Amino acid sequence: MGRVKVNLTLDSDVAQTARALGLNMSRLAETAIAEAAKVELNRLWRAENQAAINAYAEEIAREGLPLARYRSF
Repeated sequence: MGRVKVNLTLDSDVAQTARALGLNMSRLAETAIAEAAKVELNRLWRAENQAAINAYAEEIAREGLPLARYRSF
């Protein structure tokens, strides 16, 4: 996967502090954006699948875990 240049606008104090500390702003931004995207994708998946999640939770509440009798703990 390649890299692409993008323009970001940052608060000047934040950018100045990061530079003074020798932080790699590109890598930090990439990491933060990747984490935010992961959180949002998970939220969207949960919203899309909420009916199935609720149905499964109701089934477990009603009938218990499918292999519960084999649990040793």
